[in-house]
Amino acid sequence: MLDTLLYSIRNISGVENELINIIYLTLRVSISSVIIASLIALPIGSLIAISNFRNKKIIIVGLNALMGLPPVVVGLLIYLLFSRAGPLGELGILFTPEIMILAQTILVLPIICALTRQIIEDMWQEYKEQLISLGIRKFQATLTLLWDARFSLITVLLAGLGRALSEVGAVLIVGGNIDGVTRVMTTAITLETSKGDLSLALNLGLILIFIIFVLNAIIFIIKEITSGQFK
Repeated sequence: MLDTLLYSIRNISGVENELINIIYLTLRVSISSVIIASLIALPIGSLIAISNFRNKKIIIVGLNALMGLPPVVVGLLIYLLFSRAGPLGELGILFTPEIMILAQTILVLPIICALTRQIIEDMWQEYKEQLISLGIRKFQATLTLLWDARFSLITVLLAGLGRALSEVGAVLIVGGNIDGVTRVMTTAITLETSKGDLSLALNLGLILIFIIFVLNAIIFIIKEITSGQFK
């Protein structure tokens, strides 16, 4: 696999600058969106899991449905909002990395929220009586359950990161695939495919797969070390 990766890199012209910039922007946009989505989705998913309220099942069904949000539709709606004729056009962030982060955050957030809700709800059913007997409030219970489920939630974050790294539709619409400004790995692959340069597109795809593999390996090792199971 390493030989294949090195061959792919050697076959990409201007790899020293252009490819590094594309990889950097890809990681910056994807990781930023996952962090922002996590800060919102983890507490919301946990509170939904341990709370009882009217229409809770409808909320859960809605969350699960939003996991399959069409990226092109999300990109189009954001484009309409932030275009010059849109209500938020004065902000001038269309075709920038910031708007790409926003688009990916919207796509990743339901995934993290729904999966977190499922994990925390299962733990809540197991520890509910103990936590209530200790007089712990919902906010404290949420923090406790999130901490206890931290290793399971790493898998949730990886799912969100995978969605962000593989996203192309929304970021292509709101980012514009501008060379040196908003071009990421997936949009670069799309561009080269449309130009008929399938060899370059395939090489970029192999590099993207390798990046995803490395990120997952790093997170897995960190998880194993912190849990005391790494050997």
